[in-house]
Amino acid sequence: MEKDTLIFAVESSCDETAAAVVKNGRTVLSNIISSQIDIHKLYGGVVPEIASRKHMEKINQVMSEALSEAEVSIRDIDAVAVTYGPGLVGALLVGVSAAKAAAFAAKKPLVGVHHIEGHISANYIEHKDLEPPFLCLVISGGHTHLVIVRDYGEYKIIGRTRDDAAGEAFDKVARAIGLGYPGGPKVQKMAESGNEDAIFFPRASIEGAPYDFSFSGVKSAVLNYMNGCRMKGIEPDRADVAASFQKAVIDVLVSHAILAAEEYHFDKIALAGGVASNTALRFAMKKACEEKNIRLYYPSPVLCTDNAAMIGAAGYYDFIRGQRSGWDLNAVPNLKLGKCAE
Repeated sequence: MEKDTLIFAVESSCDETAAAVVKNGRTVLSNIISSQIDIHKLYGGVVPEIASRKHMEKINQVMSEALSEAEVSIRDIDAVAVTYGPGLVGALLVGVSAAKAAAFAAKKPLVGVHHIEGHISANYIEHKDLEPPFLCLVISGGHTHLVIVRDYGEYKIIGRTRDDAAGEAFDKVARAIGLGYPGGPKVQKMAESGNEDAIFFPRASIEGAPYDFSFSGVKSAVLNYMNGCRMKGIEPDRADVAASFQKAVIDVLVSHAILAAEEYHFDKIALAGGVASNTALRFAMKKACEEKNIRLYYPSPVLCTDNAAMIGAAGYYDFIRGQRSGWDLNAVPNLKLGKCAE
């Protein structure tokens, strides 16, 4: 009988301090997340210095709890995986330093993992039948990518945002209509009571780059609409604004993904990243995929937001492919997908 491979994973790229133990890349034995949302909502967004300090306060506790819940010790672990980019440099350094210390002390291999690769790999946890190749739409606060997943650890980006990421646009629009941080869940909740056809906001397309995204235009259109209403002494219906904005973003995400799937002949699309938990997006994407006979995959909401289980899944496939990182592994805040930690 083949021995199970256990990966101890650490994630600290933004404002969640997380650690997990993952077995064979697909089974989560523990997934501990300490969120800082309540702190950062006071400032309307993530404050990097505060995030780094809170990671330092929580990292050891979270790592210990992950091992305890999985009922394993560090000696039982086969490798330690850690997010080393992209993300906030100070936040990343806390996780990288803690993971290096744990791996060094336990004499275990260290595997540096790309944060976006982690988001993509969250689908392997939820869907045991999912295997590459497939198309993945990665949508988060900092990234909007259309990625061809050729194999485990092999990616080709065919579309990316030219300006604001979808999640960033949600946050900025939420702030403009007085909802605060985090924007995505609050816009979604307000949109549920609004009319998505009340206001037409633009859907951007980029000539010569059919899979690229641009969300600064729709964000600006919302701001202009709100300012125009106020100048006329009209109180805008915030629910209608939220619903109409959300529909504009979703229309672009769905149309680009379906176009790419047809052009590249994929019958599988996966969603990943924080915005992938948006219920309206899931509904629209599911409907479009059913019309085109495409299978749709997406993780549970807890695996869409930043977590360490997804890093453990990605780290497992990197580990069995022979990828190892040296003790000089450093945080790379602008790390590009496809680069491997040497």
